[in-house]
Amino acid sequence: MIRQVKAEDAAQIASIYNYYINETTVTFENEALSYREMKDRINAINTCCPYFVYEENGTILGYCYAHPWKERAAYAKTYEISIYLDKNATGKNIGTKLIQKLIEECKKINCHALIACITAENEGSIRFHLRHGFKQVSSFKEVGYKFNRYLDVNDYEMIFH
Repeated sequence: MIRQVKAEDAAQIASIYNYYINETTVTFENEALSYREMKDRINAINTCCPYFVYEENGTILGYCYAHPWKERAAYAKTYEISIYLDKNATGKNIGTKLIQKLIEECKKINCHALIACITAENEGSIRFHLRHGFKQVSSFKEVGYKFNRYLDVNDYEMIFH
């Protein structure tokens, strides 16, 4: 089931996200988040933007959210999205269900453009976003540094007409 996130989901969401922090270059964060840090992030985003979890039998298997892309007023209708699945929940159509719900909700809040910022070596996420209507609009060389190496980042965009 897909539902609105709750602050109490912070521990499960942090567990999902911390795997990506500690083991992958999917996120450029380097320090695992505590329950409190994740709860604060959830509360900040959930007050203004769509934020959903995918839950089965009380276990969160994935989550997604949108947040303002940049702070300037001119960007008010542009949001950046994030989607993370439990490492054991991939390939089960959960990501597709989450992104479809997120896109639907972003349209309702009068969003014009969605941005997905993806590490260039994250081929699965790139294929996923392309499959769901995003198009690559930029490529930045060596802008991230993690695990003792520089990483490239690509931006993908979806425009609502």
